[in-house]
Amino acid sequence: MPELSSLQPDGPEVPPDDAAAVNALRSAVMRLSRRLKHQRVDESLSPTEMSVLGTLARCGHATPGELARKEHVQPPSMTRIVAMLEAKGLVRLEPHPDDRRQKVVTQTEQAEAMLEESRRKRNAWLAELASGLDEDEWAKVRAAAPVLEKLAQL
Repeated sequence: MPELSSLQPDGPEVPPDDAAAVNALRSAVMRLSRRLKHQRVDESLSPTEMSVLGTLARCGHATPGELARKEHVQPPSMTRIVAMLEAKGLVRLEPHPDDRRQKVVTQTEQAEAMLEESRRKRNAWLAELASGLDEDEWAKVRAAAPVLEKLAQL
């Protein structure tokens, strides 16, 4: 069986121990993410729509182009997503303060309430799951959380 480091042709050469850790992290994050996605408050929203609302919650407001870049989707796709969210009353489009050709997308109070309920439900589920950890494992999770947050922002 080839070493894990040789399975990364587009990335830097990684020592085998680090490659194994990267592989385990990827696998765990993906499984945990899938399980968290099932803890939804509103089943009518796609994961992409929820992600856009989360991005708006973090940044306050953005143009559809900015959202497309942050969400790593094509601008026409984001235009469709924003239109669906607007039709559901979760975002509003307002004139851009400096460029009349553009619009600014802002989440509504309904979206804020839904996101808060979603966060509460997912946090409760994750806390229940994590209650099976011992104190040493919890300490490691607390120490890893900022590092994982940094990785998510890179």
